Amino acid sequence: MKASTGRAAGAATVLCAGRREKEMFTEADFQISSKAYEWTSRVLTLLEKALKVNIKLHGEKGRIEEGDIFVFNHFARFETFIPQYLIYQATGAFSRSVASPEFFGDDAFTRYLLSLGALPTDYRGLLPFLAAEILRGRKVVVFPEGGMVKDRRVLDHAGRYSVYSRSRDERRKHHTGAAVVALAIDAFKTVVREADRRGEEERLIAWTRQLALPGVDELRRVVARPTTILPCNITFYPIRIDENMLQRFAGFLNRDLSPRAIEELLIEGNILLRDTDMDLRMGDPVRPADRWTWWDRLLLQSVGRRARSWEDFFSLPSGPGWWDGRWLDRRDHAHSLAIRDAYMVGVYACVTVNMSHLASRIILRMVESGLERVDAADFHRTLYLAVKRLQGEPSVSLHRSLQNPDAYAGILVDQCPCFAWRHFLEIAGAEGLVEATEGRYRFLPKLREEQAFDKIRLENLVSVYANEVAPLAAVTRAVGSALDSAGGLRKDELAQLRFDDQLRAYRWDLAAFRKPRHEAVNREEQFTEDAAPFLSIPANGVQKIGVLLIHGFTASPAEVRPLADRFISLGYPCLAARLKGHGTSPWDLLERSWEEWFASVREGYEILSAFAERVCVVGFSAGASLGLLLAADPPDGLAGMAAVCTPLLWQDNAMKLVPVVHGANRFFNQFGVAGGVFPFHHDEPEHPRINYIQKPIKAIYELQQLVGEMRDALARVRCPVLLVQSTEDPVVDPESADLIYQGLSTNRKRLLLIPSARHGILYEGVGETHEKILEFVRQVETAEG
Repeated sequence: MKASTGRAAGAATVLCAGRREKEMFTEADFQISSKAYEWTSRVLTLLEKALKVNIKLHGEKGRIEEGDIFVFNHFARFETFIPQYLIYQATGAFSRSVASPEFFGDDAFTRYLLSLGALPTDYRGLLPFLAAEILRGRKVVVFPEGGMVKDRRVLDHAGRYSVYSRSRDERRKHHTGAAVVALAIDAFKTVVREADRRGEEERLIAWTRQLALPGVDELRRVVARPTTILPCNITFYPIRIDENMLQRFAGFLNRDLSPRAIEELLIEGNILLRDTDMDLRMGDPVRPADRWTWWDRLLLQSVGRRARSWEDFFSLPSGPGWWDGRWLDRRDHAHSLAIRDAYMVGVYACVTVNMSHLASRIILRMVESGLERVDAADFHRTLYLAVKRLQGEPSVSLHRSLQNPDAYAGILVDQCPCFAWRHFLEIAGAEGLVEATEGRYRFLPKLREEQAFDKIRLENLVSVYANEVAPLAAVTRAVGSALDSAGGLRKDELAQLRFDDQLRAYRWDLAAFRKPRHEAVNREEQFTEDAAPFLSIPANGVQKIGVLLIHGFTASPAEVRPLADRFISLGYPCLAARLKGHGTSPWDLLERSWEEWFASVREGYEILSAFAERVCVVGFSAGASLGLLLAADPPDGLAGMAAVCTPLLWQDNAMKLVPVVHGANRFFNQFGVAGGVFPFHHDEPEHPRINYIQKPIKAIYELQQLVGEMRDALARVRCPVLLVQSTEDPVVDPESADLIYQGLSTNRKRLLLIPSARHGILYEGVGETHEKILEFVRQVETAEG
C-alpha cells in the first residue's frame, strides 16, 4: 500500500524501473486465452522430450494452490512464461505475470505474452488490476529483480540485497510491488470481514459487484484466507556458451544482431536445445498480514469504515480528516520493505546448488587469498569435501548430481574425474579463466577483471556461478570448512565420507527404481532383509587385518551378514560391499555391467584399507569371482582370498542360451522395447528374502562375462586362497572348484568341500563353512605377523 504518494500511480516504480507507460494497452488487451495456455503446455511438454529441457518442479502441489503471488528470480527471457505453465500443469489455474516493459512491443511475442496473462510493469492501474485478479482466484507471477540479472549478483559489497538496473545504469533495491499488492488485498479482506461482522450487507453487495464475483458467499470465502506470497527460484544447470542452432538461425535471418542479442541467443539457446536441468523450487510462504500489530489493525478499522471501493486501498485520500490513512500508509510502507526482504531471502534460499557453484566459490576464495595455482588432487579433495559438508546442511537444496555419488564421487579419481567437473573445467578454460596443466590448475588474471553486464555470462561464468550462491550462508560455511580442513584430512576421515557415499548411492538407486514403470516387476520381489552396505570399525584404532565381504549375484550385503557378525565379534574391521544394481530392483540390475560390480568391490577395498594394515577378501558365488579378479591384479595390502561356491561351470544347461536371448533383446531394444522381448527370467531362489526373483537376462549375460574374465585371470593370483564348495551345489557345478584350484598359480591354496545340496552355504553357515573361513583369516593374520 502507498497512500499519500498514490498506490496505483506508483506501480511502474514499485514493480520495475521501466520506461514511460504504453498508452496502447487497455484492460481489454489483457484477456487470458485458454487456447494459448493449452498450446504452451503442449509445446513445452514436447520441448522437455525433444530438446532435453528437464523442467523439474519441486515441492507439494498444495503449496502452489496455497500461493497467490509467486515471486521469481530472473535469469533468462523465457522465464516470463515458464512459471505460468508449471502452475497451470499443477493446478489448472491461469496466472497473471508482470514483466519488464522491454518485453512488450507491437509484435507476435507481445501478443503471445498478453494471451498468457502477462502485463508490463508500467501499465497504469497495474496494482489494483492485479489485486482484483487475485481476489477472483487467479495467481500472479512477479519478478522483483525487475529485469534479467545476468551476473546473478544480488548482494552489494556490504552484503545488502541489490541488483543492477540497466535503465539507471546503477545498482538498486529489489521492487516491493508484490508486498504492496498483498498488503492492500489483506487490508481489504480485513475490512470486508469487519463489515460482514457488523451486518453491512449493502457494502458486501457493492464489493461483490465491483469484483464481478458470483455472489456475496463467494466474497466471504475469498476474504476468509490470508494472502500468501510464495518465493520461488529457477536454477539452470549447466550453463553453456557454445554456438547453437537457434543463434545460427537468428544470425542467418538478421546478420546485424547486437552483441546483447548474440549473448542471449548463445546462453538461452543452449538452455533450450541442450540437456539442461531447470529446477524450480518454492520457499516458505510469506503472509504479509502476519506483520500487522494491534495498532495497524486499529488504524485499518478506522480507515476501512470510510472506504467505498476496494480500489480505495491503493489511493487513500490524504486531506484533512484522513490522519489515520496517512499513518496507515507510513506503516504499510515500512511493512512492504520488510516483506520484500523476507520474500527475496526466500527466493535466493531456494537456489538449487550444483558442483559449478561450489567450484566457483572455491576458486574465488583461493584467488582472494593470493593463490595463483593449485595441485589438481588438492583442489579435487577440497571440492569433494565441500560437497560432503553441504550435504549436512538441511537448509540447502542440492542438485541431483550432488545427491547421487555416482555423479560426483569421481572427482577424487584424478584419471577419471566426474562429468560435472570436466564440463566446468572446459567452460572455465574456454573463457580463459582456468588453465589445467600437468596435474595443476592455474588461475588466470581474467578472473579478477570486471566484465560488462551483457558479456559476463560469456566471459566469466565462474563469477556468475559464485554470485548465485553468495546469499547462502550454508554454502559459505561448507566452502570455508573444506578449504580449512582439506590439507589435514586423515585417511580414515576420508574413508568414512566415502562409505557415507555408498549408503547415499544405495538410497538413491532404491528411489530411482521405484517409478510406476518398475512397479509390476518390483511387486513380485520378496526381499525384506536390509540390503544396505555396512561398515564396522573397532574403537581401538587401525587393526592388522580387515575383512571385505562380497555377496553373490542378485543378493545383497544381507547375504554375508551372519559371517560378518562373527568377524565383528572378534574385533576385525569389516565392510560388506553392495554390488551395483543389487538390493534395489531387478530394473536397476538390468542397467548394470560387471565392470560396475567390480568398481563396487574396489571402492569397498579402498575404504576398508584406511582401517586395517592388510585386507582379506571373502566372496560368495559371483562375489568370489570378483574377489579372485581383484586378487589377479592385487591392490596394496591384499592378504588373502576366501572364495565360496565360485562359478565356472553351471548346472543349468539353459545358461548356454543366454547370449542368444540377450542378443535378441538388444535388437528389439533399438526399437523402444525396454529391456527387449524377454528382459527377465523368473527364478525360485533359495533365499527370496535376500535374492531377486526376477533375474535380468542382461545381468546373467554380464555374469558370464565376469566368469570369463576371472578364468583368464586365475594364473595371475599369487596371494593365499581358500576355495570352499558344496558337494551337490544346485547352481554351480562342483567341478568348478577343481578347475579353479588347478588354474591358480599360487602355491598357498586349499580346497574345502562341504557336504551339502545347497548353494547358499555361506549365508546358512552350512557345516564348517564359517569356521574354516575364520580359521583361514587367522592363519593369514598370523603369517603376516
